Amino acid sequence: MRPMPEATTAQQPARIIGRDAAVARLRGLVDHVQVPGQVLVVTGEAGMGKTVLLADAVARARLAGLRVLSVTGRESESRLAFAGLHQLLRPVLSSIADLPARQAQALTGALGLAADPVAPDPMLTGVAVLTLLSDLSERSPVLVVADDAHWLDRSSLEALAFAGSRLDAERVVLLVGARGQTPPSGFDRGFSELHLDPLSAADAGLLLDGQPRPPRGRARLQVLSQAAGNPMALIELAKVIADDPAASRRWAAEPLPLTERLSAVISSRFAALPEQAQAALLLAAVADGPDLRAAASHGAGPDARALTPAEELGLVQVDKAGLQFSHPLVRSAIYHSAPFARRAAAHRELAEALHDQPDRQAWHLAAAALQPDEHVASLLEATAAQAQHRGGAIAAALAMERAAELSPGRADQARRLVAAASAAVPTGQGDWVQELATRALAVTADPELRLTARHDAAWALAWSGRRTDALPALLSVAEEASRDLPALAWDALGSAATVAYQSGMAASRQAVSHALGLLERQRPQLPGRVPGIDVDVLRLWIRASADPIGSRNQLLPHLRKIAGSPIEEPSLWRVASAAWLLDESDLAITLLQDAMQRLRAPGVRGTSGGSLTVLGWAYIDTGRWDEALEVAAEAAGVAETSRMEIVSASADVITATVHALRADSGAARWHVARALATVDPAECGLVAARARRALGVAALADGSYLQAFAQLRGLFSENGTPLHNYASYLGMADLAAAAVRADRRIEGCDVIERALSRLDGTTSARLEQLIARARAILAGPDEAEAHFNKALADPAGDQWPFERAQLRLDHAEWLRRRRRINDAKVVLTEALGTFRRLDARSWAQRAQAELRACGVAATGTPVKADALGELTPQQRQIVRLASDGLSDREIGDRLYLSPRTVSSHLYRSYPKLGVASRHQLRDVIARVGGPTPAYESAES
Repeated sequence: MRPMPEATTAQQPARIIGRDAAVARLRGLVDHVQVPGQVLVVTGEAGMGKTVLLADAVARARLAGLRVLSVTGRESESRLAFAGLHQLLRPVLSSIADLPARQAQALTGALGLAADPVAPDPMLTGVAVLTLLSDLSERSPVLVVADDAHWLDRSSLEALAFAGSRLDAERVVLLVGARGQTPPSGFDRGFSELHLDPLSAADAGLLLDGQPRPPRGRARLQVLSQAAGNPMALIELAKVIADDPAASRRWAAEPLPLTERLSAVISSRFAALPEQAQAALLLAAVADGPDLRAAASHGAGPDARALTPAEELGLVQVDKAGLQFSHPLVRSAIYHSAPFARRAAAHRELAEALHDQPDRQAWHLAAAALQPDEHVASLLEATAAQAQHRGGAIAAALAMERAAELSPGRADQARRLVAAASAAVPTGQGDWVQELATRALAVTADPELRLTARHDAAWALAWSGRRTDALPALLSVAEEASRDLPALAWDALGSAATVAYQSGMAASRQAVSHALGLLERQRPQLPGRVPGIDVDVLRLWIRASADPIGSRNQLLPHLRKIAGSPIEEPSLWRVASAAWLLDESDLAITLLQDAMQRLRAPGVRGTSGGSLTVLGWAYIDTGRWDEALEVAAEAAGVAETSRMEIVSASADVITATVHALRADSGAARWHVARALATVDPAECGLVAARARRALGVAALADGSYLQAFAQLRGLFSENGTPLHNYASYLGMADLAAAAVRADRRIEGCDVIERALSRLDGTTSARLEQLIARARAILAGPDEAEAHFNKALADPAGDQWPFERAQLRLDHAEWLRRRRRINDAKVVLTEALGTFRRLDARSWAQRAQAELRACGVAATGTPVKADALGELTPQQRQIVRLASDGLSDREIGDRLYLSPRTVSSHLYRSYPKLGVASRHQLRDVIARVGGPTPAYESAES
């Protein structure tokens, strides 16, 4: 792309032909690095100029005095956990010591620098990278460049993407270059992109004319045609024509794809080198930077003099920084053009020099192995264990998969394939887990291994959203493992119960209940706990999720007994979730806040997504809507890092519900649309029902009553079957209100009565309140009061303040129409107070209108008493923690933000709160009377 590089200087770099707009965009980012938090992903096919553009940005940044951190992905390192991150951060490793303690522990553990690493935590590793970049940017602006990112290991990519997504106030620019049409994993979620297309015909001609020996006439047309606008192809094919004018005639008879054509050109140039140069170049192609340095320290590195012919041909560059291939395609072509025996010899040579780096040594030996080799398989198994301990799930699974392939014995092969499948489950790559499990099943008859493989495969199906397929697979494992492997059986059934609850289908819940009965009959004497499993908790969760309404009375004594005893993680979130399903909302919040305190410990953050979503719903139920938004935002962050689609969708529906209740229908619909794009509503009745209710409530707030009725009517089928066995019933009263306002009273009444006829057992106080409100709304004028009085007579209904306020508003409207004005005033005043506190605008406006109709001057708009209401959910979290005395670094560590971002949020929050400094924040919190949630308190 640069026609005459030898004629340029650092002060006057050669023009990059055909990429003016791209150059301007990248230089603009570097020149305006003071604009915080800029990320750009540059994509394009091989040879399009990504590396040249990134190099230009690096040169410009260095001239401007920016600190530059760079990493180049290498195929040989793509299976080594955090290898790319280690390469990137090598120049600043000493700064890790200045990070908050648990971030430093997580990062040193991930990089393999800790003598006693902590348990892996992807989010903590990501925020450690973010904080490190933030700290560095305090001293000078920072440019981070990741080239050939498609070859970076997945763990490094995820850590960089996490940091990039949270760059806010930092003077940091992150540039990512990757081959192909789409961004690499982790950077495919909302980052700015720049795709490099082929050069135009005019620019291709200019670039060709700028070559030392440009082709003429027919040969020129042939090069232009073959290159198809690819800059590297134009340059390389021009060299071929200059050296061999007859080549263009052969091209017509050999219709190779462009990349293969370029590889053939490079391979022919490699084959023409002297034997010594070929050996040195192949060793360099087999190795990577750290491996070459290690080999050189042991006298095994390539001889610089032997590389001189390769330098003269432009295949490599050698300087004080080491050896660099002129293009990744050069390295790949050289490696794959060499016979396997020569490649294997080079791998073994490097492995011998890397005896003090067992993970790299193991992969080089594996690359040299054609036949099964137990020694190499054992080394890879040890590498997998190290990778898993450092949080590299993909690297661990890859190592164990290759170990299985090299295992001489079928038993070891099966064991390692099952271990690979188990390691791959958290990666979210369901197809890969399925493949590993299937391969394991094909080579083993061992019952335990087969059941474990099937369990992994089934859970992978659930993880990837295929719940219809996952449920029978999990149930079959539970049934077959029930006699000899009770821990596995109960674990599988607990997972099946979760899948069935998410689906909401009656057949799924009945299948889980049937399997539970079978499991209990197989081992009636089973103790409350077996190794690794709390059976009492699992039994509670399974029964509550299968029939939260019908089994409530039978389960409440068990719930209270378990809640009154010490509960271990991960059982705590199941107990809390069961409490929430049984409408013990206050107990659920207490248990969930306890769970969140424990989940703050390093290494377990990824498991907090489900707890956060349940806590979000419990906060909505109990009138703590701002806190619901906060935990939904946090859950969305967890879901993004851990690829938990159901958590992501649930977080969106929680947010949508709060927006709908506050009459922000546009925001509600946007979040619902995103949730329904994340999960298939046909597979997940839970999200579908929650989404319908949010859309129905939003339409009610807008006065679109027919639309509201259509959405809420979908919560139940024609015969009253609920779309979801729990969530659908929470929308009954809203359905009744929409039916009356849309003039569909008879249809609404029929639907609700058919739905209620399907309920068994004694309903909770919450459900009784919702049923009474629905029936009161739909009843005739003379029958309504009995329903209102029944619900209002039970003080337990006050646990759900918004639903209680809705009941009071409807009752007051009925009272006013019966000309019982004085009675209506009292009830309306109570309802209006709740609506104003919650900022439920449309309901507050209705209450005000009713008060005015009663002759009371209810002036003003529904303004929240909470001064924090003007802040975003994240800003509210930060303000609360700052009021508790936490520093910016402590808050950032808690909320997975950089200290600079925390400081920026506080600075933007002060004017909205009417304060000048953080020392006044405690007074603000005291005025609004909102205690800091226990799960985010300073002591947690």
